[in-house]
Amino acid sequence: MSADAPPTKKQKTEKIIGTHNGTFHADEALAVFLLRQTKAYRDAGLKRTRDQTILDTCDIVVDVGAIYDDGKQRFDHHQRGFTEVFGHGFETKLSSAGLIYKHFGKEIISNCTQLPSDQISVQTLWLKLYKEFIEAIDAIDNGISQYPTDLKPRYRNRSDLSSRVGALNPPWNQPLDSDGMDRQFLEASELTGTEFLGRLGYYANAWLPARDLLVSAISSSQEKVDSNGKIILLEQFLPWKEHLFDLEQESIIPPVATYIVYPDESGNWRVQAVPVTPESFESRKALPESWRGLRDEALSETSGVSGGIFVHASGFIGGNKTKEGALELAKLALHM
Repeated sequence: MSADAPPTKKQKTEKIIGTHNGTFHADEALAVFLLRQTKAYRDAGLKRTRDQTILDTCDIVVDVGAIYDDGKQRFDHHQRGFTEVFGHGFETKLSSAGLIYKHFGKEIISNCTQLPSDQISVQTLWLKLYKEFIEAIDAIDNGISQYPTDLKPRYRNRSDLSSRVGALNPPWNQPLDSDGMDRQFLEASELTGTEFLGRLGYYANAWLPARDLLVSAISSSQEKVDSNGKIILLEQFLPWKEHLFDLEQESIIPPVATYIVYPDESGNWRVQAVPVTPESFESRKALPESWRGLRDEALSETSGVSGGIFVHASGFIGGNKTKEGALELAKLALHM
């Protein structure tokens, strides 16, 4: 080499993700997408094959190879004896999507939301996304029924993500073209990833802020409204029910909340009885029977609180024109 020649740049080595070729499923399509949200595999190439000699050259392999070894970056779930689950109370056997999410999910959430990886919100989102999005993909790929009985469903649902990914495979009576299959796989990977990011965006930007606001409201209400924590005042409407039960289940708060007071879209105020369970129509303590079905002046006269609007016939919710009136209804109801 001439002394005047510029030094050659060291060629960057591209990492390679390996998975199987042929018919594809939602789990490896999502696993590949998720890996490309990590620092290590953001620009990785992809090889779809069942040739073990080729797979051995890949930096990471998902859904093929009959090995689960995080240290070797091998993430298959088809081998005999594989029983890995997500943990944290989840018992569904993992697919390749669940395996990748279990090991890389917190980094992915941190990268996508720009939240520090050690922030408690990342842990919360990591568990939420598994519960609401990943677990179903794991279960479907592993052939685990949603219900442990033989009840015949009233209708069939083929609009779930796994079914839509499956529909991207060519029909049985069309020839399998390797290049065409690879293009369809990339489309499937993009489909699963778009839905994952959309769900993550909702949970990070809408669901998680509601949880934080509820935690703050509970603390404020104990100081200013009811020291026993039975009445929670929300200064703005927010979806509180799921978060309340999650906080109780996580032992962050005791299960004592009885009434939630909040403004409605018209500027009036509501007092809502906390249900026995998130899906229940039965309340922990319904509004008093003597108020139920009453409206306006009749409600104000019977309750002794001016500004009455209504109390539902079942007693699960009532309304007042002011925050003070709604709070007074809640306080009276506690002792009736």
